[in-house]
Amino acid sequence: MATKKKTGSTTKTKRSVKKRGILALYPWKEEPNPYLELRTSGIQGTGAFATRAIRKGTRIIEYVGQRISWRTADKRYDDEKMGRHHTFLFTVDEKVVIDGAVQGNAARFINHSCDGSCEAIDDRKRIFIEARRNIKAGEELLYDYQYERTDDHTAADEAFYACRCGAAKCRGSILAPPKTS
Repeated sequence: MATKKKTGSTTKTKRSVKKRGILALYPWKEEPNPYLELRTSGIQGTGAFATRAIRKGTRIIEYVGQRISWRTADKRYDDEKMGRHHTFLFTVDEKVVIDGAVQGNAARFINHSCDGSCEAIDDRKRIFIEARRNIKAGEELLYDYQYERTDDHTAADEAFYACRCGAAKCRGSILAPPKTS
């Protein structure tokens, strides 16, 4: 279907094109997300799985939730009182953290892997999950959490932050790799 739009003294033909989502520029904002679905994961609880083949570099989903201070996050999630580590917190900067458990979306269910198919990208204090390689339909979407490692981490901390990814390159922990001097 073509419509005619009058501009000045000339007439231009404008084709009507049906686009999905927000002018098809931001498909990760669509509900439901066209790239993923939630299912039971062999790694941990619920996981996110590709509904179609996803090309390397594709922005899959934005990690959203309530933006809170670290002080509030520490009050909500006390590692000392948890039997095992489990939160939906994502660091934005030294002052702000996203709590995906409050007003969050499906991104909070993307599990950790030491050799994940995705990576987290900080784009002007917004966190996006992008494909770091081509991903097959049906494959679980995973990224390396790389939780901050401090100099005083103990063997008990390593056990608390144990990794269950099963990757050939698994380092045994969701903590960032130790810094080499």
